[in-house]
Amino acid sequence: MREADEVAPIVHRPVAQQATPGSIYNASSGFSLFEDPKARVAGDLLTVLLVEKTQAKKEAATSTSKDSSAEISNPTLLGRPLSRNGTPIGSFGIEGSRAFDGKGDTRQSNQLTGSVTVTVLERLPNGNLVVAGEKNLELGQGSERVRLSGVVRPVDVRPDNTISSDRVADARIEYVGRGALADANAQGWLSRFFNSPWFPF
Repeated sequence: MREADEVAPIVHRPVAQQATPGSIYNASSGFSLFEDPKARVAGDLLTVLLVEKTQAKKEAATSTSKDSSAEISNPTLLGRPLSRNGTPIGSFGIEGSRAFDGKGDTRQSNQLTGSVTVTVLERLPNGNLVVAGEKNLELGQGSERVRLSGVVRPVDVRPDNTISSDRVADARIEYVGRGALADANAQGWLSRFFNSPWFPF
């Protein structure tokens, strides 16, 4: 089971306003003449337009080098150079060289479009709305699920009761697919092991 599948499903429990005893008026179903039908209280619906698109690129290059050398001349002993059969034997030198070149390049892009209708769970004291909802699609070769939750400002809600996902604060968007197509695009457990940091080579 995938980690995303272990998340508990979203439960909508909006609290409906009760009618005043002895009255036929219910505030939860009434509209003011000066209000438009946009989401504003718990239980209302709001359509979120998914316009997520991310692109990331990172490049790194490192190059280091170091050369070192040391030389000691032939010493003189009692006024004569130290030698053997006329060949100096006391002089020597050391040389060393090190070099390193490293390069890295990574790119990633993601795009998610569509729409999902969510439910207003709570209206905060400052007027912002806590929303959450999900959409499940059963296809011939599997299933797909889109889950969204976050906080929206009523002023960002359009007249047609929609809002773009880039206007949702603390947004959590999940897109999970299951079935034959998703399994075909996933690595097996042995391949994941060889590609994991636990593999020592």
